[in-house]
Amino acid sequence: MTTSPLVKKQRNPVRAALSKIVIYIVLGLWAATTIFPFLWVLGNSFKERKFILSETFAIPTGDMFTTSNYQTAFDRIPIFTAYRNSLVISGAVTVFVIIIAGLCAYGLARYSFKGRRLLHSIVLAAMMFPAFATIIPVYRMEFQWGIANTHSLPLTWLSIILPQVAGNISFAVIVLMGYIRSLPIDLEEAAFLEGYGVTRIFFRIIMPLARPSFATVGIFTFLWSYNDLFTQLFFLRYEKFYSITRLLNMISSQEGTNYGLLCSAVVLVVVPVLIVYILLQKNIVKGLTAGAIKG
Repeated sequence: MTTSPLVKKQRNPVRAALSKIVIYIVLGLWAATTIFPFLWVLGNSFKERKFILSETFAIPTGDMFTTSNYQTAFDRIPIFTAYRNSLVISGAVTVFVIIIAGLCAYGLARYSFKGRRLLHSIVLAAMMFPAFATIIPVYRMEFQWGIANTHSLPLTWLSIILPQVAGNISFAVIVLMGYIRSLPIDLEEAAFLEGYGVTRIFFRIIMPLARPSFATVGIFTFLWSYNDLFTQLFFLRYEKFYSITRLLNMISSQEGTNYGLLCSAVVLVVVPVLIVYILLQKNIVKGLTAGAIKG
């Protein structure tokens, strides 16, 4: 009687438990170093400046607790205008990136045409160019178009939306291509036989099936656009056009010693991002891994 050479070795339960404990300890330490700075800023945002300097690590309770920093922030800072500008810019960038990158990824994943490999290589190469390498020619080009450094709110929005869309296209195309390739082509062939065109197939079949991947691209694009300070420093010149991150940069430069106001402004900037990430973190992980698992 012969035994199969492929005999599965039983894993040592003690070793598995120890490795899991080590992993949890490492992750816990990493989480603590990540969360503690935000908790420190949050606690100091409810203190007066004198307590921030003398009791910087104390929990704000009793006489130490105050909400005057947030009242000052809402009274002196156009926070709601900045939120509006950020939401309009980030929302428009997200929509454009999803549609343009989705169509591009679908074409590269499903169709064979002359120059396809070259186009794919260009998309990959575009990810290697940092934003600061192209910002000057982009600004000069938009200034010649008459949409940069103007007093028009829609044109100012457009001037920041265009470079942010261009900066996110390559990443979005690569992520979406991997997922679309893993989808069965049978449904598309059946829809084509039923008389569906390319556009209807994309919006009626591909987008619903690839929803996790589109959600991932949308979330990353929105957060990147929301937090993008470098591009906004060039195109958002007037305070009434400031986004939330551009406004925070102005506060830090003008109110650098008013630590309570600065901490409260940081909290107001970060909290919306945390809420979005906490609510949608499952979609982020699922969208990035589903294509690899299905393939």
